[in-house]
Amino acid sequence: MKKVFLILVIFLLILSTAIIKNTAKKNEDEIFIVKENIRVLNSELENILLEYDYLSSSEKLLEYQSLYFDDELIQKDIENIKIYKIKTNDKKIQDLKIIKE
Repeated sequence: MKKVFLILVIFLLILSTAIIKNTAKKNEDEIFIVKENIRVLNSELENILLEYDYLSSSEKLLEYQSLYFDDELIQKDIENIKIYKIKTNDKKIQDLKIIKE
């Protein structure tokens, strides 16, 4: 009777260990996936913040112009901007069209 009880206890311990290992492995996989998603999202956030910080305000652009370009940049009227298209041997110049969506 003691042998049967001992074998049953050992079997239950092995079974519970296997179940615990399996659930721990699943949890580790889920944690890894979440961390990877967070890493990708943080990278996108950094890029968006960089774009927002440096390109969002005209004041910043004017400040950078004065710092780095020394009057090399001039302001153009948007109506004077043209599009030059080249298709095989056909060349066209078109006006820029601004579409509000």
